[in-house]
Amino acid sequence: MITTSAKNVKTPRAILRQKTAKIARWLHIYLSMACFAIVLFFAVTGLTLNHEEWFENAQKVTVMKGAMPLDLLHKPDELRIVEYIRNINHVRGAAGDVRTDDGQITLSFKGPGYSADATIERSSGRYELVETRNGFWAVMNDLHKGRDTGSRWKWLIDASAVLLTLVSLTGLILIFFLYKKRTAGLTVAAIGSLLCLLLYRLFVP
Repeated sequence: MITTSAKNVKTPRAILRQKTAKIARWLHIYLSMACFAIVLFFAVTGLTLNHEEWFENAQKVTVMKGAMPLDLLHKPDELRIVEYIRNINHVRGAAGDVRTDDGQITLSFKGPGYSADATIERSSGRYELVETRNGFWAVMNDLHKGRDTGSRWKWLIDASAVLLTLVSLTGLILIFFLYKKRTAGLTVAAIGSLLCLLLYRLFVP
């Protein structure tokens, strides 16, 4: 007759702990790998945002001139005016406010690290477009901040924040299952948190 040792019988609590540890480990590993590019992007751009003076000479300003059909201007068709400027001058970014008065029309385009501002003379159709490109790192910094990126990119930033939160929480959960390192790990986490608070109190006015 085969008997089962009491030591080999797992209680429901032990089974739950084992499953929790397994799920937390799986999530932590694969979320970390999935978030690798996200973590790297926000880490690097966090540094470049803090030192924007490194890239002050990267700005490039271009002035373009042209003329558009007068029929677009007498009774201003804002959509067609925007598309005309976009197609003829190959500007990018989202169109901002279009302002119209008796003598002129002004409009702007905004994108990450980019802007283009047009002034149109209504009587003649002549216009001047000033395009400013701030360089690669300005684009990266604006993507980090979600500035002039549109709603879809902001949703992506939100999703990234959720994923990184899950990576942190699953890592914290895992430390509770590493019995020999749990105390040391939690102590280091507490010290790190207190150090961040201390640095804030010391360095932030």
